[in-house]
Amino acid sequence: MRTVLIIGIGAGDPRHMTVQAIEALNTVDVFFVVEKGREKQDLLRLRKDICDRYIEHKSYRTVEVRDPPRDRTAAAYGPAVEAWRRSRSDLYETVIRDELGDDECGAFLVWGDPSLYDGTVEIVGDILTRGTLSFGYRVIPGISSVQALAARHKIALNRVGQPIHVTTGRRLAQGFPDNADDVVVLLDAECTFKQVAAQDVTIYWGAYLGTEDEILVSGKLIDVMDEIETVRREARERKGWIMDVYLLRRTRR
Repeated sequence: MRTVLIIGIGAGDPRHMTVQAIEALNTVDVFFVVEKGREKQDLLRLRKDICDRYIEHKSYRTVEVRDPPRDRTAAAYGPAVEAWRRSRSDLYETVIRDELGDDECGAFLVWGDPSLYDGTVEIVGDILTRGTLSFGYRVIPGISSVQALAARHKIALNRVGQPIHVTTGRRLAQGFPDNADDVVVLLDAECTFKQVAAQDVTIYWGAYLGTEDEILVSGKLIDVMDEIETVRREARERKGWIMDVYLLRRTRR
């Protein structure tokens, strides 16, 4: 029976790979590598470097899968993402059916951890729900960018007895959450943190965590927000892409 592995590979440092993930790599016959355009070749290269470093046998194959385009101009965000994921499901189903033998093991290498703002687990589940293709699958956890951020800034994400709120820049634009004073924000392309700078907030920001291009900035939000915005813009222009995450820590009310 075909088997599909969804393997978390960490936030950028090959040493983020867990023993479980390395063991899983060494059972794979076919790696499905999602190709996201020339500007993100670094992400493709890092995945290949991980395979070269940790896989003892060299009989595996790599199948590059061109990521379907996503409409980022659509007024309705939810339906646009759902349409994009359906396209991904169609594509993944095709490559699993055509490129993976009946008794082979295939794998998707997921940046960070598959449980955090990544759709691969849901997409694989959707393929099985369709009932047109049968295979087993497993999920291997990885070190997320959130964990890497905390480690690099030498902080704990939570304070004693307090909750953590994990959200996106799109949601932060609606205001600082009422249910927590420690807020982790991912997928913020607009420097939305500037909208909450009037509050007494400290920010711990990081980009390209675990890579040679890593950037860290921390301090009172009102003091460093312009620096972060400038550094972020320059880094994105230089590399053509950016992956960043940050923690906002509000003084307890």
